[in-house]
Amino acid sequence: MKTKLFVITPPFTQLNTPYPATAYIKGFLNTKNIESVQADLGIDVILELFSKKGLLDLFQVSSFRFQVHSEISDNSKRIFALQDEYIKTIDSVIQFLQGKNPTLALQICQEDFLPEASRFAQLEELDWAFGTMGTQDKAKHLATLYLEDISDFIVECVDENFGFSRYAERLGRSANSFDELYEALQQEPTYIDSILISLLKAKIEAVKPTLFLISVPFPGNLYSAFRCAQWVKQNHPEIKISMGGGFPNTELRSLSDKRVFEFFDFITLDDGEVPIEELISNLENPNSNSYKRTFLLENGEVVYKNNSLKHDYKQSQVGTPDYSDLPLDKYISVIEIVNPMHRMWSDGRWNKLTMAHGCYWGKCTFCDISLDYIKVYEPVAASLLCDRMEELIEQTGQNGFHFVDEAAPPALMRAVALEILKRKLAVTWWTNIRFEKSFSKDLCLLLKSSGCIAVSGGLEVASDRLLKLIDKGVTVEQVAKVTRNFTEAGVMVHAYLMYGYPTQTIQETVDSLEMVRQLFEAGVLQSGFWHQFALTAHSPVGLYPEKFGVTKKTETIGTFANNDIDYTDSTGINHDKFSFGLKKSLFNFMHGICFDYELQDWFDFKIPKTKIHPDFIFNALEEQNDFNTKPNAKVVWLGGKPFVQVFTKSKKGRSWEMMSLTFHDKKESFTIQTSKDEGEWLRSILDKISVSGAKSYTFQEVKNDFETSLEDFELFWYSKPVNTLREFGLLVL
Repeated sequence: MKTKLFVITPPFTQLNTPYPATAYIKGFLNTKNIESVQADLGIDVILELFSKKGLLDLFQVSSFRFQVHSEISDNSKRIFALQDEYIKTIDSVIQFLQGKNPTLALQICQEDFLPEASRFAQLEELDWAFGTMGTQDKAKHLATLYLEDISDFIVECVDENFGFSRYAERLGRSANSFDELYEALQQEPTYIDSILISLLKAKIEAVKPTLFLISVPFPGNLYSAFRCAQWVKQNHPEIKISMGGGFPNTELRSLSDKRVFEFFDFITLDDGEVPIEELISNLENPNSNSYKRTFLLENGEVVYKNNSLKHDYKQSQVGTPDYSDLPLDKYISVIEIVNPMHRMWSDGRWNKLTMAHGCYWGKCTFCDISLDYIKVYEPVAASLLCDRMEELIEQTGQNGFHFVDEAAPPALMRAVALEILKRKLAVTWWTNIRFEKSFSKDLCLLLKSSGCIAVSGGLEVASDRLLKLIDKGVTVEQVAKVTRNFTEAGVMVHAYLMYGYPTQTIQETVDSLEMVRQLFEAGVLQSGFWHQFALTAHSPVGLYPEKFGVTKKTETIGTFANNDIDYTDSTGINHDKFSFGLKKSLFNFMHGICFDYELQDWFDFKIPKTKIHPDFIFNALEEQNDFNTKPNAKVVWLGGKPFVQVFTKSKKGRSWEMMSLTFHDKKESFTIQTSKDEGEWLRSILDKISVSGAKSYTFQEVKNDFETSLEDFELFWYSKPVNTLREFGLLVL
């Protein structure tokens, strides 16, 4: 019997764009002519819940709680009292957030259209921000607060585990034992569960799959994944069920609890293409007994089978992600924080692609560098990436791309940018990077010209001692210069920040905050997020804790999840207490305010004074002219052909021929003047090194070309005409 696959992402990940795992798998299955249907049950549940009918049912369900509980907050009482206003406005607000009802923005901004509860209290602090926000953005932010108010009501009165981007996350995070999750699954389905199951039932009946694949990227998707599997097992036992994705890849590598297989037939690890292909072979030919990185139950015991002789597919062979079946026009864009960089994770729909599998650096000691998704590095050719971009634009009608790399390699980013420009693609893109010194001013300008609008990267602990211990391969000064290069090119920068790294002292935490304050004040960082260090089983710190002054609280390996590890740090510092102050200060810095506050003002306990010089970042950013151009650097001209005029210049009885070259940049026109001979050469070489040219030229080749007919290249290269061209798109990469 031919296998038919149904691939889902369970609730909840993002509201604005589908998580890409199912689209990646469907794209691969297309290359094998294997029929599949995909669904994002997260957005399906949200749209069912946040609708007129959904809210009518919600308030009906919650009315019972109001009758039997006296401890309900005033905020929930207010929302319940205003339920008619919520029911009246919900459909039009959702349509507005889907981009289908833009004129509603005018009404939302009147601030007497939406019912308001506690989330709107923060508006008093953010009134200044609305001066720089357009009407659409302001309305989007207000509509987001409105949805968050309803979410607060759901959490208090209907389902305590609800969350827009995660559901019952506490049951999946650090779940060394399956007991708590198993117990929760024996309870009656919650109200949210009932919506999920009704949607799943309809899809299973429509698709009629023989193999049901559930991709679980995060702990917040785990509970829903088990609920989906549980319902299918109970109602369609003939359907085989498999789990894959980021959560099992990191958390379930030592799985031994057989109760898990009351819900799932298989759990696969790492890249899913070959494991899924082998599952299909086993279903179509029961004698196959060939598996790739797969857990299953055999003779009543959990076994891990990896006996397949098939090698994993190269990135060039896995196909273009396929977003068909997903309701791309129904995702909702929200703005939780008005910061323009921070909002990119929740606003706008992005096609997701990967420039390179794994991480080209692969050394950071806090990272899971022992696992294949980091360890196995394989870049994709720039031409193939652009082919896939063009396919996705054709398929989705969207030209925004988020490259979901661990760290996009600078050389590949350069190649992709050049290919985008060569093909004259109008795209918008962003990605995750390391703050490499390779990101020169000119490379950042090239990336910007190709459509790159933002990058995110790990500054982690803004302390050179700890960056060395992390083996990050960067210094704070280097990060400052790279972020300046991006910012000056017009590319926004987000920094991932970390506190509580092993052996980190209180002084280093305070000094890190001061570094971050200076980076924001200098305007070279636009956004950031503080993460508290977590010890993971597959990182160097987790594998060799004694090297980092860390002691695991237990060596016992859990029967279910095994990733986050409890530990004690040799410093004995309680890093939790810094969490609120670090995050509050960052929230204000991201909005461009409170740089003059004393660091002590962010904490309700005594901290030491910073030892960082108040001008450390300012001094690091002092301009340094670099005259050492590498001979093998590529020289590229982003501009167009000039209009040329030859004229005669006279001085003291002498005359010679000159040339003026007028260029029309997108923003302005400018003219340079040279001798006629130099002008002729310049016109010729600009044509050769044009970004649309067939061949790329190195700096040495340009120099050699000049010296075939002219003299003193260095004098010409650093002359005023060439400096002007450097300002308008003559790049050395």
